[in-house]
Amino acid sequence: MYIETEDTPNPQSLKFTPDCAVLGLGPDRRPAVGRDFPTPASAARAPLAEAMFAIDGVEGVFLGPDFVTVTKSESQDWPALKPTIIAAIADHLASGAPVVLPDDGSGPASHDRAATPLEDYEGEDREVVEQIIELIDTRVRPAVAADGGDIVFKHYEPRTGVVFLSLHGSCQGCPSSTMTLKAGIENMLKHYVPEVVKVEPIA
Repeated sequence: MYIETEDTPNPQSLKFTPDCAVLGLGPDRRPAVGRDFPTPASAARAPLAEAMFAIDGVEGVFLGPDFVTVTKSESQDWPALKPTIIAAIADHLASGAPVVLPDDGSGPASHDRAATPLEDYEGEDREVVEQIIELIDTRVRPAVAADGGDIVFKHYEPRTGVVFLSLHGSCQGCPSSTMTLKAGIENMLKHYVPEVVKVEPIA
């Protein structure tokens, strides 16, 4: 199995892209929303993330549709970690074992937390949210995925015009993530959707 390694804007995170799907497609047939695993405990139902945390020096794991972003501790060097991580990803994917297990109902999925369903918006507000989601899915997520991360719509506040987005993977803790939100995504949304006033990150 061939696995490509790419730098990300976060020097502590590397993106690993195998020649096969990781999470693949979601129920809507679009690329699945990435799953963040910031601690070993959070990876209890994600065997691939557990395999990453078994490697000394791994501090965070993000699973995307077709990539894995791994965040290391500052005390570790990438040249020493990369071969072990690549081997672990290849072994797991080649084995056919599940990447993540189905939610068992014990709590919300990490990517669903704090999200407001589209059905909760009505009339013009719903049209605004549909525009926002479409722009994020088609223009923002592919670009952010190239850097080993994901940005997902969480909530729109019609009264104030604030859009809340959740940052995942290499975007978390990245020095340039705030600039990306403000200078890039906020300006784009305000240009195409006049109702948007501001963009804010949310956990």
